[in-house]
Amino acid sequence: MLRSTAVKASLCTAALLLSLGAGVRVQAAEGISDNGLAGIMPALDNYYVATAEVDKGEAEKLLDSYAKQKEEPSSNEVKKVKSPYANLGISIADNYVNIRKSPNTDSKIVGKLYKGCATDILARKGDWVKIKSGKVKGYINADFLAIGSKAEKLVDEYADKYATIDTETLFVREKPGTDKTIVTMVPQGETYYISKEFNKWAKIVIDEGESGFVSKDYIKIDVKFKYAISIKEEMAKIAAEKKAKKAEAERLEALAKEREEARQQAASREQSHQSSSSSSSSRSNSSSSNSSSSNSSSNSSSHSSSGNSSSSGSGSGSGQSIASYAMNFVGNPYVWGGTSLTNGADCSGFVYSVYSHFGYSIPRDSRSQAAGAGYEVSVSNVQPGDLIFYTNSGGSVNHVAMYIGNGQVVNASNERDGIKISRYNYRTPYKARRIAK
Repeated sequence: MLRSTAVKASLCTAALLLSLGAGVRVQAAEGISDNGLAGIMPALDNYYVATAEVDKGEAEKLLDSYAKQKEEPSSNEVKKVKSPYANLGISIADNYVNIRKSPNTDSKIVGKLYKGCATDILARKGDWVKIKSGKVKGYINADFLAIGSKAEKLVDEYADKYATIDTETLFVREKPGTDKTIVTMVPQGETYYISKEFNKWAKIVIDEGESGFVSKDYIKIDVKFKYAISIKEEMAKIAAEKKAKKAEAERLEALAKEREEARQQAASREQSHQSSSSSSSSRSNSSSSNSSSSNSSSNSSSHSSSGNSSSSGSGSGSGQSIASYAMNFVGNPYVWGGTSLTNGADCSGFVYSVYSHFGYSIPRDSRSQAAGAGYEVSVSNVQPGDLIFYTNSGGSVNHVAMYIGNGQVVNASNERDGIKISRYNYRTPYKARRIAK
C-alpha cells in the first residue's frame, strides 16, 4: 500500500511539474514576469498533499485554477490610493482672499477665505480653482492656496483638535495616569480643545488656566478647520456686534438715568428734612439749640443713608433680564483682566460688568464674588442670573459663570473660545450665589 501511494505521488509530481511549466509559458505570453513562479513554489508541498489521491487530469485543472488566481493585475487595473488631503486647500493669503462667483476678478464676491481657513478643491480651471468652504462655493486664484501635499504640511498649524466626552462622566487628571490627582469631572457630550496629545492621553483646555488630562479611550477626537465666511454671514456677524454695542450703550444710558433719578430723590428727601427742621425751629425759638442739634443729626443721617445706598449698589432688573442681556455678548473675546463686554473680559470681569450695567456692585474677582456677592443658594436650585463658581484641584475658586436656564451657563472661558455658552456642569460646580431676585 505504501509503495502504491508513493507511485501515485510520483506520478502526481511529474504531472504537476509539466502543468506548472505550461502555466509559466501562458503567463509569459500574457506579459507576466517569470517571477510569478516564486509565488507559486511555496505552495508545492501543500499541493502534493492535496493531489496525492487525484488523477493527472484533475491535478492539471487544480493547478491551472490556482495559477489564474495568482496572476498579477494589469497596470490599468491597479487603482491608486489618494491621499486624504489630495483635495484639501488652505488659504495662504496675507489676510484673506475674495471668493468670486466666476473665475475672473470682475465677477461678484460671494465670500472671503481668511488665512489658514480650509476648503475642498472641486475643480481647476487655468489659474483658478473652484472651491467649497463652509457654506460658500466659488472661485479663487490658485496662487492664494496651498493644495494637496502642500496643504497637508499646514494641517498641524491651522487645524484644531477637539475632544468630545464619550462616557457619562469622565475624570480630568492633573497628569496622565489613572493614579494621578483628579482636577475635575466633565460630562458626556461636552467638547473641549486639545492642547496636547499623547499615546493614550489628551490634555484638554477647560477654562483659562484650567486644564487636565483625559484618557483617549473615553473621548472622540475631531479635527476642525476654520472655513470661509459668506458675505451674508459676515453682514450677520457685523450686525450682531453692533447689536451688542447698542445693548451695552442703552443699558449704560438707562443706568445713568436710574442713578440720576435716585440722586434727585435723595436730594428731594434731604431738602424735605431741612424744610421740616427749619419750620420746627421757627415755631419754637426756645428750643433752637436742640432743634439745630436735631437738624444736624438729621442731615448727617440723611447723608449716611444716601451714601450707603450708593456704595451697596442696589440695582434693578430680574435675574432673567440680566441673563438675557449677558447673552448678547456671546462670541466676544476673552481678555485676562478685562471688563469690556465687547472688547474683552475675563470670567469675573464679565459678570462684574453685566451686573454693573444693572446698578449692582459686586466684587471684581471670582474668589471674592464667591465669598460675598449676594447670598448663597443650592446649585440644584439655581435660577437665571445666578452665579455658579468652580474650583481648581487645590479647592480654591478660580472661575465663575452665569446661569441662563435650561442647564446652561454663559461665561468668558478662555482665549480660544471667548465668551460662550456651556452646560452648567461642564466642570464640577462648587457653589452658587444669587444677586438679583
